[in-house]
Amino acid sequence: MNREVAAYWMPRSSRGKIRFCRGTRERTADHLIDHTTLITYILIVLGFVFIPGPATLLTMARAASSGTKVGIATGAGIAAGDLVHTGMAIVGLSAIIATSALLFSIVKYAGAAFLIYLGIRAMLDKTPIELSGSAPTISAGRAFREAVLPEVLNPKTALFFLAFLPQFVLPESGSTALQLAVLGMVFVLLGLVSTVVFAVGAGRLGQLLRRHPIVVRWHGKVVGTIYCIVGVRLALQER
Repeated sequence: MNREVAAYWMPRSSRGKIRFCRGTRERTADHLIDHTTLITYILIVLGFVFIPGPATLLTMARAASSGTKVGIATGAGIAAGDLVHTGMAIVGLSAIIATSALLFSIVKYAGAAFLIYLGIRAMLDKTPIELSGSAPTISAGRAFREAVLPEVLNPKTALFFLAFLPQFVLPESGSTALQLAVLGMVFVLLGLVSTVVFAVGAGRLGQLLRRHPIVVRWHGKVVGTIYCIVGVRLALQER
């Protein structure tokens, strides 16, 4: 999840002409988000995205079992899901989920069920794999699609975006929706970078491990178990 945010400037005609006052300090509204706020936000997000979590585990599991390309596609699917959460936070859907116990449970259990389904399917997969170090046949497109839905159906992610992004929004700096969009894009891009890093590392390790018969025999069960664990963890989450 990353961020080229420097391009978000105010129109030339308004640069240096409009001034906002925050407390006793005046500043020129040259930027939608001031540099100090943006740098602080990026540092905090980097701490979040490079600490291994469920999304990282799913990405690494896919990369180790099916190759770096598939791992990166999984990370891209997770990033796409986070983009959806950014949009939900902007339009207020995340707030609706946060205040409705029924909606929270429906979204949570749907996401958990899908992850457990993917896990069981991986454990039961009988696709033969040769001891050549090559990855099993699963397309990057399929990996992308299978990563998007669980991320979108994770209510904890929705609540995170709803609670976290507004902390860095300054009402005096202009459109709240636009600021949320910029912050969400930064988060998504930095997260994507982190999952690519993990996918590359796990993909290379998986290529070596797939040369061993025991690993080949058990890789589907291990990947499936990881998906099931993440699914159960999601199902047990409380608001």
